[in-house]
Amino acid sequence: MIRDELKVLWKPSQEDKEKSNLIEFKNKYINDLTNSEDINYQMIWQWSVDNPEKFWSAVWDYSNVIGVKGSEYLADKDKMPGAQFFPDAKLNYAENILAQDDQSLAIISEREDGLKCKIKRNDLKKKVLHMAGWLKENGIKKGDRVSAYMPNCPETIITMLATASLGAVFSSCSTDFGVSGVLDRFLQIEPKVLVTVDGYLYNGKSIDRSNEVNEIVKGLKSLKKIVVLKYLNKTFSTNFSFTPINFDAVYSSNSLDDFEQVYFNDPLYIVFSSGTTGAPKCIVHGVGGVLLQHSKEHKLQANIKENDRVFYFSTCGWMMWNWLIGALFSKATVILYEGNPFYEEPSKLWKLAEKENITLFGTSAKYVDAVRKSGFKPNESYELKSLKSLCSTGSPLSPESFEFINKSIKSDMQIGSISGGTDILSCFVLNNPLDEVISGEIQCKGLGMSVEVFDEKGNPIIDTPGELVCTKPFPSMPIMFWNDPDGQKYKNAYFTYYKNIWRHGDWVKITNRGTIVIYGRSDATLNPGGVRIGTAEIYKVVENFKEILEAIVVGQNWEDDVRVILFVKLSVGSILSEDLKSKIKLTLKTKVSPRHVPSKIISIQDIPRTRSGKITELAVRDIIHGKEIKNSEALSNPEALELYRNLTELKN
Repeated sequence: MIRDELKVLWKPSQEDKEKSNLIEFKNKYINDLTNSEDINYQMIWQWSVDNPEKFWSAVWDYSNVIGVKGSEYLADKDKMPGAQFFPDAKLNYAENILAQDDQSLAIISEREDGLKCKIKRNDLKKKVLHMAGWLKENGIKKGDRVSAYMPNCPETIITMLATASLGAVFSSCSTDFGVSGVLDRFLQIEPKVLVTVDGYLYNGKSIDRSNEVNEIVKGLKSLKKIVVLKYLNKTFSTNFSFTPINFDAVYSSNSLDDFEQVYFNDPLYIVFSSGTTGAPKCIVHGVGGVLLQHSKEHKLQANIKENDRVFYFSTCGWMMWNWLIGALFSKATVILYEGNPFYEEPSKLWKLAEKENITLFGTSAKYVDAVRKSGFKPNESYELKSLKSLCSTGSPLSPESFEFINKSIKSDMQIGSISGGTDILSCFVLNNPLDEVISGEIQCKGLGMSVEVFDEKGNPIIDTPGELVCTKPFPSMPIMFWNDPDGQKYKNAYFTYYKNIWRHGDWVKITNRGTIVIYGRSDATLNPGGVRIGTAEIYKVVENFKEILEAIVVGQNWEDDVRVILFVKLSVGSILSEDLKSKIKLTLKTKVSPRHVPSKIISIQDIPRTRSGKITELAVRDIIHGKEIKNSEALSNPEALELYRNLTELKN
């Protein structure tokens, strides 16, 4: 595509560039670069990856981190994994998040039924310190795990910050997960405290969760205390051995006196992989890496300023929830929404954006597409004067959605298509305040992120799709996987494909202009609506049906998204009736989550396997997309692949 054919949707003015946080940062800390108007993002990016110690030290200083930086900024910088940023530094995540102790707004929360809550920064700090005091009184100390099975509400943030105040480790699952989905995650990390709710709201319905909570508590033998938020104000009956604490009661405890300082690379969060090949991997992220990486992305990439209002439509089971909460460190107000974004009307979130003067609106590509297909055009109903940028992630944002945002939401607004993942709790490629936005393309590689695209032999390539890799360490690499004492699971996840190089599993093109186009995952992970889910979690449920002998599940590219296709090999004498399909879908929805429900369930005669007996999801996925299989000789029954070619059911 020649330059004149590119569709530019947004371009910053020279004045806006000069007032950006990034130019302020460059003028303060990058003496190697000229201060002329010719400075561009690519120059700053190149400096950041060539000088990682200087760059990340400057991010620390620019962010006004409270803590002791130490004398070494990057140890073993040639090792991946193995490199450590700020190995001697000490800090506390919550202390930094709560540093602005005044009466400005920290959180604005709204539920789909209209119930609102606003919390000022000084009140948030008080609540956090009282809950931290309660946790400490009940034996929680540095390194202990506190888990939340919660909706996207202020109490989830309070729980996380209270946990971090003590140097303890926080992990969460959203309330749409079923019992097995929760236990698959929390059993591995053995939490001492579970914070949960009596239920949640979705699409006008009150969904009771008392039975699920009872089953989860019975399964978690490590628990010492349960805290229950009366989210629905319903009677909460228990059949476990100890009495749950009402959430409001934690505020009556003595306030924590001092934040517990921990090392930069001590654990803050445990988040979970999709569970493609078994139980979800427990990915551990460090205190300092999360703080610095999010500060960089918020301040320098997204240009978030003090008193901005930042919204991301997310559950607390998705990494964008963690990303959103980090915006408090940039002195922004975070906006929460819990419920169906289309409840009663497609204008739901845009009404919120108008009313609360949101400056950054974050969502998934799937949501943008759903608004487009609904026929609703936000700019016909709302002015959205405060809105400066819209960020989209989860799956690639199509050119049609770029242009819908520009034409039907706001034309003078930056569109930030961003991409990273749970693995890094942040982004590899995203937006910046200096470059133009081109339809269908992500603006840039992240500062400090040495991102390239490799071919199969490990050669860097431009303008050709290949594997997204990162060739140098960065602070938000996981510090470890839980229950992985020799680090082998961690190495296998990212570093076996290319030696000493992070391979992310995205199929990507970097243009000769430095922009990025993402085509999807290069592995077998399912990604409907931008939320990564694992096939093993589906098999675990489906293959319990007596009618089903075995199954294979893949993602099919469909209408700018991915839909889940479940193929089942039936036991002798069974038929795939509509009743059986309904039972499978309902069981997946209740036992795992609604996201695991397949769009299509198709009966199949055979399932292809490798010679070692493993089912071949990638081969099936390639066949249904019309691709030829180059390594069919590795299969014990390659003829089975032909059963999946040109299926009528997959054409509608």
